[in-house]
Amino acid sequence: MVSADGHTILLVYEAGCVYALDNRCPHMGFPLHRGTVRDGILTCHWHHARFDLGTGGTFDPWADDVRTYPVEIRGDEIWVDVSPRQDLRAHHLRRLREGLERGIPLVIAKAVIALWGAGEAPQTPFRIGLEFGARHRRAGWGPGLTILACMQNLLPLLEREDRPLALYHGLSAVAADTEGESPRFPLAPLPGSAPDFQTLRRWFRHFVEVRDLEAAERCIVTAVRAGADARQMTDLLGAAATDHRYASTGHLLDFTNKALEALEGAGWDLAEVVLPSLAPGYVEAERMEESARWRSPIDLVAILEEAFDRLPAALEAGRDRRGRWQGWKELVTVLLGADPAAIAHGLVDALREGATEEEVSRAVAYAAALRILYFSLANEFSDWDTALHTFSFANAAHHMLRRWPSPELLRGVFDAAMSVYLDRFLNVPPAPPPEPAEEHPEPDSLLPHLADLLDRQGQVDEAADLVAGYLRSGGAPDRLLAHIGALLLREDRNFHTIQMVEAAARQFETLPDSAAREHVLVAAVRYLAAHAPTRRAQLQTYRIAWRLHRGERLYAD
Repeated sequence: MVSADGHTILLVYEAGCVYALDNRCPHMGFPLHRGTVRDGILTCHWHHARFDLGTGGTFDPWADDVRTYPVEIRGDEIWVDVSPRQDLRAHHLRRLREGLERGIPLVIAKAVIALWGAGEAPQTPFRIGLEFGARHRRAGWGPGLTILACMQNLLPLLEREDRPLALYHGLSAVAADTEGESPRFPLAPLPGSAPDFQTLRRWFRHFVEVRDLEAAERCIVTAVRAGADARQMTDLLGAAATDHRYASTGHLLDFTNKALEALEGAGWDLAEVVLPSLAPGYVEAERMEESARWRSPIDLVAILEEAFDRLPAALEAGRDRRGRWQGWKELVTVLLGADPAAIAHGLVDALREGATEEEVSRAVAYAAALRILYFSLANEFSDWDTALHTFSFANAAHHMLRRWPSPELLRGVFDAAMSVYLDRFLNVPPAPPPEPAEEHPEPDSLLPHLADLLDRQGQVDEAADLVAGYLRSGGAPDRLLAHIGALLLREDRNFHTIQMVEAAARQFETLPDSAAREHVLVAAVRYLAAHAPTRRAQLQTYRIAWRLHRGERLYAD
């Protein structure tokens, strides 16, 4: 074992040849000179990773190849070339793909950290994960890709040092969601000159209606290949997603919105790969008009259908009044009421009075957040998810309408409003509003205490009080959002908690006053506190990768 230019090099004489290898096992840093050599194979004695002496190639993909150095014998001297390795970027990108293919979180973490440290744009690993997830899960778009898209949306809000951790979580979620799954075999677009967009749109809705998967998928890929842009695909997908009430408890529209947001970050050139992965969710969706809860004791579907009949006239009447509507708070009060017919009428009346599609959808999303803000701890724990489904669905409808305000997609806002109504029992009795102590002269000093609270189970109301106190004391919202994001990332991944924090951050950007913005962040922290702490095993994996990247020793002599 020798040192040269900062490298610790292991020299091995085997079968008349001298080999030079990095003495640090690429898996977790154990000294390879403590290993054994047999028949040209070097075995590390910590986790028993095996390496070919000549090439450094590993027989255990979780370990990575060990670096080798060219050797030249000059008389009694051994000369070793320690010139920098060529094209490390290609190596790290290959390892990222191998980590995704084999579902190895440590390999993914190492690749993400190395790429980040080399200045690689986060879009690069994000694109790789997005394309991999869309191609390697026969069931189509699922929780893994949704988590990846959420993490991409959160990146700008996080402190710089937390951003590779967010990418690691998203990419590892994709690997876990595709592990053991059959790949998707994509369909080609229709041959020749494609039908016009409106025809494809009509066909797609019909094929979804009759649950014809391959026909529906071929309509999507044909529309994209023919040049349909993000607004047009939002229209095509949004119309079919809202032809039925609250499909798959809101997941269908949320997944669709996340796929479109992912393409905004990755580039529209991946649309032909990504958007067809949504098709299984469309044709297999549970339709709430078939659910007793939406039909009895009050037929909510009948109320909605009557409201939908009135929508065209309301939109036309309100068109010339847009920009002057001031009824946002009054509408939220109606949405939280106990009369579903009044809720539907309130939405129609708001549109007639000049409210835009975006404004009514924002009001419904805010009302859904209030259900979580006032979620009673007397409920069953699983009921947190019931409220979350409504909020994530309402958030998706809101952001899709911002992209393309179509009358068909507007039906999703009414569905979300009915789900807010159905969730009213979750606020009986309502949780007490946050009651922080008096204003703190140094609000930033409160943030470490939030981390302490989330180290203990059940600190829901205490965490809410702290966040409200921070904001009312003049604390910077962007700093709070970054801190909440960091607390989310230290926990083991929970699909719904990630959805909650990401949707709250997205709604925070659009809400019209400070009280509403406080409410949505407090709601997010209540949800996070209810689901913390976890074992934080995934953070441990990431920290191991980070320490190895820094050259730290993980073992003790």
